Amino acid sequence: MQLTGDRFTSETASFGNDLSTFPNFPAEIRAPAGTLPGVSSFQLHFADHDILTPGDRPDVLVAMNPAALKANLPETPHGATIIVDSADFTKRNLGKIGYDENPLEDGSLEAYHVHSLDLTGMTVEAVKEFGLGRKEAARAKNMFALGLLSWMYNRPTEGTIDFLRSKFAKKPDIANANVAAFRAGWNYGETTEDFSVSYEVKPAAMAAGTYRNISGNLALAYGLVAASVQSGLPLFLGAYPITPASDILHELSKHKRFGVQTFQAEDEIAGIGAALGASFGGALGVTTTSGPGVALKSETIGLAVSLELPLVICAIQRGGPSTGLPTKTEQADLMQAMYGRNGEAPVPIVAPQSPADCFDAALEAVRIALTYRTPVFLLSDGYLANGSEPWRIPDIAGLPDLSVEFATEPNHTDAKGNPEFWPYLRDPETLARPWAIPGTAGLEHRIGGIEKADGSGNISYDPANHDLMVRTRQAKVDGVARSIPDLEVDDPNGDAKVLVLGWGSTYGPIGAACRRVRKAGHSIAQGHLRHINPFPTNLGEVLKRYEKVIIPEMNLGQLITLIRARYLVDAMGYNKTRGMPFRAEELAGVLTDVIAGVDGS
Repeated sequence: MQLTGDRFTSETASFGNDLSTFPNFPAEIRAPAGTLPGVSSFQLHFADHDILTPGDRPDVLVAMNPAALKANLPETPHGATIIVDSADFTKRNLGKIGYDENPLEDGSLEAYHVHSLDLTGMTVEAVKEFGLGRKEAARAKNMFALGLLSWMYNRPTEGTIDFLRSKFAKKPDIANANVAAFRAGWNYGETTEDFSVSYEVKPAAMAAGTYRNISGNLALAYGLVAASVQSGLPLFLGAYPITPASDILHELSKHKRFGVQTFQAEDEIAGIGAALGASFGGALGVTTTSGPGVALKSETIGLAVSLELPLVICAIQRGGPSTGLPTKTEQADLMQAMYGRNGEAPVPIVAPQSPADCFDAALEAVRIALTYRTPVFLLSDGYLANGSEPWRIPDIAGLPDLSVEFATEPNHTDAKGNPEFWPYLRDPETLARPWAIPGTAGLEHRIGGIEKADGSGNISYDPANHDLMVRTRQAKVDGVARSIPDLEVDDPNGDAKVLVLGWGSTYGPIGAACRRVRKAGHSIAQGHLRHINPFPTNLGEVLKRYEKVIIPEMNLGQLITLIRARYLVDAMGYNKTRGMPFRAEELAGVLTDVIAGVDGS
C-alpha cells in the first residue's frame, strides 16, 4: 500500500497538483496479515490550489481486506466512495477482526457508494499469460487498484509504467505482470458501467520554478548535504538505525561524491561519539535519532556543550515513552531537547514546519552550530519525516554562505611573551570560541568535559570561574536570538483577539483550521515558531497583543509550559497524543469555541 500511494503521489506531483501525504503503517516488519494492527494505509490529499494537510476524511477509500475497511471506516464520511476487494471478505478473514456478518451484504454500508470488486480475481486473470502462480499474481492487485484510481482522477500513467519496468528489470515476468495489472485497472474504469464518473483536478497555481515531490527525511538529508557544500566542510553522519530517522542515514550513504561519510554505529552512544569526534577534527558532525536515542545520547550532548563544538542532532520524534510507538508521530521530546542533560547545558532548538521545510531547517541548524560553536537540536517528527509535498528546488546561488575560518595562529602570549593558543578566547559578538583542527602546529590545547578556566582551557575547579563559564555558555545560546527573524503573525484583518501559536508539524493543521474559521466569518491570528531556544525577540510583545493565546501540541503541554514560565501569559493548551496529526475540522471547532468565549457570544 505504501508503494501504491507513493506511485499515485509521484504522478500527481508530476501533473502539477499541490499535495500532502500521510503514510501510516505498523511498527512490525511483517505485521499479522488481515488483522487491525497489521493495516497499512496511505492517505493523499491533492488539489488545484494551495493545501496544508493530508486531509481530514477521505472521499475515496480503497480497502484490500476486511481489516482495512474496519480500521478506516470510522474516518470515512457518509457519501464517500468505497472500493473493496470482495475476494478477501471470506468467513475466516471476517472472523479475524470480529465481523459476525459480511458488511458488504448486511446493509451496514448503505450510507456509502460501495464498489465491491473481485480485484484479486480480475488481477489473476489479467496476468495469467505470464505464468505466475496465483499467490504471486494476486500480489499485483495493488497495481490494478492504482490503475483504476488513475483513471478516476485522470492521472498520468507513463511514469508508473516506467517505474515498474525499472524496479523489476531483472524479473521481466513480474514487471510485465504489474504493468498488465495496472493497465487492466485503468481499462476496467474506462469500460465498465460500475464507474460512471471520472474527475479532473487541474494543476495548482505555483510560483515559477522546478518542483519535485519530497518527503521530510529526504529534504532534511538534502539540506545537510547543501550545508556541507556551503560550509566547505566534509559531512560526517554518525548514526544508529532507529524509526523514523533511519531514512536519513540511508539517503546520506548515497552521496559520497559530495564528501559525505556515513557511519552506522553499533549503538546510539557510539554514533554521537563518532559525530562529535568528527567535529573535533574539523568536519560537520551530525547524528540522527528519535526520542529513545536522544536519551542515550544525552551525556555526549552535554560533552559537546562543554567542548563548545558544532554538532547537529536531528531528532525525528515518535510516540513514547520508552520505545513507545515507533511508526507513529508525536511532539513529546521538546522538554527532553530543552533540559534533558545534567547541569546547565543549553542547546538551541530548531523545528521545521512541513516536509519541504526540513531542507531549510537543516541549513539553519547548521548555520547556528557553526556560527556559535554549539550543538543544535533539529526537532522533526514522524508526520513530517514520512509525509511529502511539492518542493521548489532552490537556486543554489541563493543558499546562505556557511563558510567558517579555523584558527591557524596563536592568539595569546604567556607571561614570558611566548605565543600560545587559548581555546576559549571568544568572538565578542557571538561568544564562539576558536575552532582549531588537531595537529595544527603551535595550536596545541586542552579541552574536555571537566570544567575549564575561561580563556586558557586549563582544568579549573574555581567556583567563580565555573559560574562565569555557565553564564557565558547560556549567554551564547541566548545571543542566537539576535540572528533569527522576528515571529511573523498571520492576522489578515488585524482585528483578531485570539492567537494560535504552534511549532513543528502542527503548522499545516493549524493553518487549515484557521482558513476554516476565517471562511466562517471569524477573525483569528496564527503564529508559528521555528526557533524554540532561544525564542524570537519579539515573541513577548506578540503574545501581549491578544486577549487569548491557544497552543495546540501533540503532547500534554510542553511548549505552553515554556511560554507560561517565560512570559507569564495565561495561554490555553489543546493537547492530544494519538500518534496521529490533528484534523483541521476538529481544530477549527476548538478555535471557534475559544473565539466565542472571548467575544462572550
